[in-house]
Amino acid sequence: MKSNLILSVLLFSLAVSLTGQVNMFRPPAFPLVSHDPYFSIWAIDENPTAEETVHWTLKPMPIRCMVRIDGKIYRLMGKGPGFAPPARSTKSTVLPTQTIFSFFQDGIDINMTFLSPVLVEDLDLVSRPLTYVTWSFESKDNKSHSVEIYFDISGLATVDVKRQGVMWDQKSFDGLQILKMGSKDQPVLEKNGDDLRIDWGYLYVAAPETDVKSWFMGRGENAMNAFADGKNFPESDNSEQGKNIDQIRPVLAYQIPVNVRPGTVGEKHIMLAYDDIYSVIYFGEQLEGYWKKKFSGIDELLRVAQKEYPEIKNRCTQYDKDLYSKAMRLGGIEYAEICALAYRQCISAHKVVKDKNGEPLCFSKENFSNGSMGTVDVFYPASPFFLYLNPELMKAQTTPIFDYAESGRWPFPFAPHDIGRYPHGNGQRYGGGEKSEERQMPVEESGNMLILAAAIAKVEGNANYAGKYWNTITKWAEYLKEKGFDPENQLCTDDFAGHLAHNTNLSIKAIMGLASYAQLSEMLGLKKEAKLYSSEARGMIQKWIKAADDGDHFRLAFDKTETWSQKYNMVWDDILSFNLIPEEIENKEIAYYLKKQERYGLPLDNRDTYTKLDWILWCASLANSNDQFRELIRPVYNFLNETPDRLPMTDWYWTKSGEWRGFIARSVVGGVYMELLKDKLKGK
Repeated sequence: MKSNLILSVLLFSLAVSLTGQVNMFRPPAFPLVSHDPYFSIWAIDENPTAEETVHWTLKPMPIRCMVRIDGKIYRLMGKGPGFAPPARSTKSTVLPTQTIFSFFQDGIDINMTFLSPVLVEDLDLVSRPLTYVTWSFESKDNKSHSVEIYFDISGLATVDVKRQGVMWDQKSFDGLQILKMGSKDQPVLEKNGDDLRIDWGYLYVAAPETDVKSWFMGRGENAMNAFADGKNFPESDNSEQGKNIDQIRPVLAYQIPVNVRPGTVGEKHIMLAYDDIYSVIYFGEQLEGYWKKKFSGIDELLRVAQKEYPEIKNRCTQYDKDLYSKAMRLGGIEYAEICALAYRQCISAHKVVKDKNGEPLCFSKENFSNGSMGTVDVFYPASPFFLYLNPELMKAQTTPIFDYAESGRWPFPFAPHDIGRYPHGNGQRYGGGEKSEERQMPVEESGNMLILAAAIAKVEGNANYAGKYWNTITKWAEYLKEKGFDPENQLCTDDFAGHLAHNTNLSIKAIMGLASYAQLSEMLGLKKEAKLYSSEARGMIQKWIKAADDGDHFRLAFDKTETWSQKYNMVWDDILSFNLIPEEIENKEIAYYLKKQERYGLPLDNRDTYTKLDWILWCASLANSNDQFRELIRPVYNFLNETPDRLPMTDWYWTKSGEWRGFIARSVVGGVYMELLKDKLKGK
């Protein structure tokens, strides 16, 4: 089948026809296996033979691939083995659900594609922990060629650290050859925190039996040497089971032959899957992945995934094309590439599980921070992605916070920050937790939850969801009414910048929260409350304009003259059609931002030259002209294309040098979908 090649050509042609540009985007890293905070593997160079693949934490998690073409061996992925020269890399493409590495070697066009079918609107597909790896070969010299594929994946995908031991097994099932590996000790859900890899459950590699020439489980060097010598793999040495990873460097490996003939495309594929047994702990209860609502176990998942492969591949190809086209229409090729790169990173920082009633819950992990679980000011910046693509998954993130607040455990009149430390959701761990107000984010999180409740209602066309939690929502609205306009010395979501009193952007969030409550009240038929809170929000915004005014822009804090900051929270006035903020106010702020842009984007505020990528895209959506939107996002595209740091998309970086400041692989990059959400809700 030619669908991956055709898709690349179509998107390339589409970009050129719409923009007149030939795009050569070079992401800082390439998502390969992208499902959840544990099953997440990345390539960190556009040439996949230049570096080993890694987990998002940048710890090694090698996937290696070679091909033998008419007796000559070449590498397609991985730095080793050294005796195999790299095939000539020609192009690397990131699409919403696929990453394609293209090569030309010895008269053959080769594509190696990683397809993670995480279609967000489809809860079945988005929750499946399964990636397809596909190879396609097309003769360009009108000759037939004998080709064999070598593929292996390291046992490092099944342990946290190299000193842990692993076990393996093999079986045939319904026409599939299935290899399995997992840690020896299986400490299910024992650890929690940030810089961790999974060390329980089992990794599976499956291929159609009729395609497999030879399979292997054990020392990787034995598999590679056999392939180099043109031999089948040796028998797996089960006597080495249980030994530490660093002693034997075990792999699961396949040899797959391909006939390449002129005028046809030879294609083969395998499947990578992970059964984590239990995914998270939710207030003392171990919950399974949502995919187990449909499937009895991993065998059935693999069987169905194999059967559905042609259909899923076609769906993903069309999905990628449609989403890319919509983003390009709004912001050109730069915006389309940013959205494509953010797509799998955003979803793979989450885990979709089923609760005791079989309903979906979606938990984010606060990657490269403190590992918080279900953090409100993490799923708030990511919310445009879910609101645009599937509001059910937005509700699946806010529901645990609402339920926690109503459980009797949460003692404060404002919203919680999180429900625990991933994957243990047993109560807030950040700041003072349930014990004190120290390092809490009262205005931040309360405003976030009210805004998101209103955004869900806007997308769905009714406020039924908010109505279920109305007493709690009302309590948070009352808190913002009393405390929100001129915030005390407290943290906001940009907590790395420290505490700040009289924060004007945080004040805007509170005002947007009150406007959200007014809108929800109106939708629920509560006319008195709607009128009261609408009047309160309108009065506050007029007061804000006067108190924050600093000439040609608005201040960082009410009491700090000659300061400025990104007012990204203003964007909800347009998104949710509050019509509180006069257009000239937005225009004045945008004009100032354009003066303050550095080479790689708009700094977060006047205190330093670092920025937040997600907030720049929100500010860009605040612009009232498409030219200004594009002018604000172009430096972000340039940053991603030129940063010297090769790691999964950061959201915190220096705007002058393009160097990484902190954070890796976080879900907040879903915020780049704000312009798509704005377009979707236009006139709704």
